[in-house]
Amino acid sequence: MNALTNYSSAGLLWLGLLLKSPDLLRHRHDPYLRSICAVLALAGLCFLLGAPPTVGAVNRLSGVPNLAAPVTYVAITAYSAASQVLIVRWRGGPGMRRTARRWVLAYTAVVTGIVVTFVLGEAPVERRTDLDTYYASTPYIREMILLYLLGHLTACAVTTVSALRWARRVRGWLRAGLATLGLGTLCGAGYSVSKLIAVFAHWAGHDWSALDRNVSPAAAGLGAVVTVAGILVPLAGPRLTDWRRARRTYARLEPLERALDDILARRALRLPRPRWASPATRLMWRQTSIHNALGYLDAYVDCALYDETLRAALRTTGDPQRASAVAWATVIAAAVREAADPANTRPPCPPGLFPDRAPEPAALVDIADALATGALPHGAPEPQPVTATRSSHA
Repeated sequence: MNALTNYSSAGLLWLGLLLKSPDLLRHRHDPYLRSICAVLALAGLCFLLGAPPTVGAVNRLSGVPNLAAPVTYVAITAYSAASQVLIVRWRGGPGMRRTARRWVLAYTAVVTGIVVTFVLGEAPVERRTDLDTYYASTPYIREMILLYLLGHLTACAVTTVSALRWARRVRGWLRAGLATLGLGTLCGAGYSVSKLIAVFAHWAGHDWSALDRNVSPAAAGLGAVVTVAGILVPLAGPRLTDWRRARRTYARLEPLERALDDILARRALRLPRPRWASPATRLMWRQTSIHNALGYLDAYVDCALYDETLRAALRTTGDPQRASAVAWATVIAAAVREAADPANTRPPCPPGLFPDRAPEPAALVDIADALATGALPHGAPEPQPVTATRSSHA
C-alpha cells in the first residue's frame, strides 16, 4: 500500500510537471516557472525514493545498508527549500532574491548535516518502512532523522502560514490557488508530525511505529495531491475562464451566423470548419464567417432604415448600446432579404457614409442576441423574420 501511494503521488506530481514543461521551454529564464517546476520535480522524486521497492533497490545496488534513507532525506530537504523559494518568488518584493538565497543556504546546511550524521552513525540493519522509529535512539542517525523532519515541518509551516495569509489579500484564481496550496502543505505537515510523534513515543518507551509506516505516507500523498492542485490552479484557472467565455460567446453568436447562413453558403464565404479545435479557435472561425458575410452585405445596407430604427430603439430602451444592436439586427435581416432577391434594384449606400458605423467585433454578440429575441422598437419598420434553417456548419 505504501508503494502504491508513493508511486501514485510521484506520477501525479510529474504529470503536473509535464503540463508545465511547454511553458518552461518557452520561458526558460522565468525564475517563477523554474521554481514551480523544481517543486513538482523534487516532490515527485521524494515519493519515488521513499517507496519501499525503491528503497530496497538503492540499498542493494549501492551495497550500503539504508543508504536510501539519507538520499531520500536530501531530496525531501531540497523540496522544502524549493517550496520556500517558490513562496518568496510568488510574493515578490525588493528583498526577494536575498530572502530566497537565505532559504537555500539554510537548507544546504541541513543537507550537509544529514550527510555528515549518516556517515558518523551506524545503521547496519536495513529498514524500508520504519527506519525513523527503529533508529530513533541511535547516535548520529537520531540527529539525521530530526534534521530532515524539522526542516520539512518548518517548510510546511512557513508555506502554510504565508499562503493563507496572502490569500486574504487577493481575489479570484490566485486566492483559490493560495488557499489550496496552504491546505496542501498543512496536510503534508502531517508527514513530519506523525513521524516526530512516533520518534518521541519511542523515546518514551512506546511502540507507535504504525504512525511511521502508515499515517505519514498517507498524509504525504494527500498533501501532494492538494499541493499540486494549489500550484496549478492560478495557472490553469485563467485559461479555464477564457475557455468558458469563448464557448459562451461562440454559442451566443449562433443566431447571427444562422441569419447569414444563406449568404455564406451561396457565396462560399464560410471557411472550412476546424476539427478538434479549442473554443477560442472555433469562436474565431465563427467571427470570421460573420465578418465575411457582413462585408458582402455592405452594399445592401439601408442607411435610412438603420437611422430610423436606431432612433425608435433609443426612445424605447434609452440604452444606446442596445439600441445600436437592435438597429443592426433590423438592417442585417433586411439586407439578407435584399441580397437574396434577384429583382432588387435599390442603389447601394453611398460610399464612405455607412462603413464608419460598422459594428465592432464586441457588438456582434449584442446583435446576435437581438436577432435571437426578435427585439424591435415600437414604431420601427419591422423586417420579415429570417427563415433560413440551421446550417450543419453552425
